Amino acid sequence: MTNEQRETIRIRTISSGFTVLAIAIFKPFGLDLTQWQAYMHLLAMFVIGFVACLMTDCILQYIFKMPSSLDNGVDYIIKRNMRFQLINTPLVALILCLYRHFVMNVSVAGNSLSWGNFIETLVIIAFCSFIIGIYWRFQFRSRYLTAELNETRQMNEKLQESQQSEVIKAETPVSDDITLTGTTSETVSLNIQDLLYIETVGNYVKIYQLHDGKVRSDMLRATSKQLEDDLSAYPMIMRCHRAFLVNMRQVERIVSKPGGMLLVIKHCEDAIPVSRSNMSEIKKKLSI
Repeated sequence: MTNEQRETIRIRTISSGFTVLAIAIFKPFGLDLTQWQAYMHLLAMFVIGFVACLMTDCILQYIFKMPSSLDNGVDYIIKRNMRFQLINTPLVALILCLYRHFVMNVSVAGNSLSWGNFIETLVIIAFCSFIIGIYWRFQFRSRYLTAELNETRQMNEKLQESQQSEVIKAETPVSDDITLTGTTSETVSLNIQDLLYIETVGNYVKIYQLHDGKVRSDMLRATSKQLEDDLSAYPMIMRCHRAFLVNMRQVERIVSKPGGMLLVIKHCEDAIPVSRSNMSEIKKKLSI
């Protein structure tokens, strides 16, 4: 059993336990009339809730293609939990109504299957699900924000180490002067050391570079994919977003934000977004 599977079982056990505890306190469905049998019904409801949670997890994983992965970030987990609640709440309410009709109705009148009993059960489960959702939202957000801050700190340390080592390599007498060409006759000449980042703007790319101590931008009719191919010989130039190529030597620091990270560029303090699909390449570059 993997850690994620253990985590899922723990979460579903706590959630089902909270729901059963709330039912035990308020005693709906005529549980206050069943005396010792109430404990058996509560145990059965716990099992029903737990099994329904596992069924919902399978629906999300295999039908909606949303596995319970802790590596996808806090926004993904929160979005998945919202869908989980939308599916799980009516599912649990339906199964509990069937249990009330076929089992509890024998000893306690008024538990027969009906729209009124279904709505009553749905309201109770929805309330419990809402409270549980708030609790887990807080728990996941706190956990992931802490993990993201630690990861960002490590990435910044690796970034500084990588830049220092590359500065030493840059002292070798190798010319980094390049000329970028687009689909027209226009060209942009620069030194690769001064390139800050490249931004896609419609059918053009905007090339930001350091020129005489100031940041200058040049427009070139080309695609970022074309320039990415032209700059493939320079490993410090990386794609961090579908609209951005960045010179990792010119990244001042990495900043964590909800749902992703930003690369703050030297000399201009521009914050470049890092898409989740490109994050792994950035981490690989920094050996994290």
